[in-house]
Amino acid sequence: MKKNVTFFLGILVAGIIFSGCDKKTNVLTEQEIAEGWSLLFDGQTLDGWRDFKGEKVDIAPWQVEKGVLTSLGLGSDSTGYIVTTSEYENFIIDFDWKISEGGNSGLLYHVVERPELKVPYVTGPEYQLIDDVGFPNPIEEWQKAGADYAMYTCDPAKKVLNKAMTWNNSRIVFDNGHVEHWLNGQKVLEFEAWTEDWFTRKNSGKWDNAPEYGLARSGVFALQDHGNRVWFRNMKIKELPRKPKQENLFNGTDLTGWEIYGTELWYVKDGELVCESGPDKEYGYLGTTKYYNDFDLSLEFKQEANGNSGVFIRSYIKTGVQISGWQVEVAPPGNDTGGIYESYGRGWIWQIPDEKENILKKDDWNTMRIKVTGDKITTWLNGEVMTDMNDEKIGQGKGRILLQIHSGGGIKVRWRNLQLTEL
Repeated sequence: MKKNVTFFLGILVAGIIFSGCDKKTNVLTEQEIAEGWSLLFDGQTLDGWRDFKGEKVDIAPWQVEKGVLTSLGLGSDSTGYIVTTSEYENFIIDFDWKISEGGNSGLLYHVVERPELKVPYVTGPEYQLIDDVGFPNPIEEWQKAGADYAMYTCDPAKKVLNKAMTWNNSRIVFDNGHVEHWLNGQKVLEFEAWTEDWFTRKNSGKWDNAPEYGLARSGVFALQDHGNRVWFRNMKIKELPRKPKQENLFNGTDLTGWEIYGTELWYVKDGELVCESGPDKEYGYLGTTKYYNDFDLSLEFKQEANGNSGVFIRSYIKTGVQISGWQVEVAPPGNDTGGIYESYGRGWIWQIPDEKENILKKDDWNTMRIKVTGDKITTWLNGEVMTDMNDEKIGQGKGRILLQIHSGGGIKVRWRNLQLTEL
């Protein structure tokens, strides 16, 4: 009888093992396909992935092992990243992962690739992947698995983390600024990006040397080899629609929502935003704290003196007052107000026809409208089209809206009614 029991137990165990091995991974169900899910990893190749700022996976220590995307543990804080070949904006990403004992890794999103950016985490928020128990050094709650690294921590009452070398399931929801982190079927944290609370956390010290952290509305995903082995499978994504909304960029009272770059003067007087040359007579900028991708912006300006200014779109400050991006020109009469100038690049990419120079009203309020969708930009001045063009580089741009005061001194421009609709 004992032999029979042992025999049947053997069959049962073998059946369980066989069943587990036979379970398909990296495959979508018909329902998932119908719901709009797609795979980020096909289970066989590195297709869809490349080195950070590279063209293929050539340097980073990643490979496919038995249907699993895995790091070799040869990376570091500054090396070993792979990123998706496609960018994503609003999404649900779901994935299985396991990590080596004492290991540390992460999945980052909305990562921006610029020549001066050395690593993904200076722009991309990170879902932390780590061995909480076995990590060799003490770690803070904001460093533990499931956390939004250095920003938001998990609810300990809801967090269940499987031990090292055991599979976990994670999910990130990013829905037009609403963010959720899930771990093994439980929502462990939730927050709203780009709120006052979010900026307070961002400005608390950790990101002092990463001014563009977390601002991008879209970007690539990045996986990190931090010198430890980590494994991924069943990586799937469902893209979510963008939700248009309206926003008043200037509250008429103070500079809330803006940041000053340089030493020129920016202040509020009589409900108007004023830029004025200071004693240094250098370039100066006033930039939104947020990034804006596709939008329809209308504003009014009045040039009290000289008027050499502009509105930068999808732009950012590289260092000091060195700006990278595209300027919708605001200038004295005869100088292409409404045209497009690219800083630190091609220079003028659109100048207005001479017959339209008289549309600018001197010593009076002017209305400007700027519409940017993908690679198309259209500008209007006092209701007349000044620019209507498509440009691939503009389409790839990410950044803030900034108002400029030109160098040279003697400039004073007033602004009001800055109304933006995100498209």
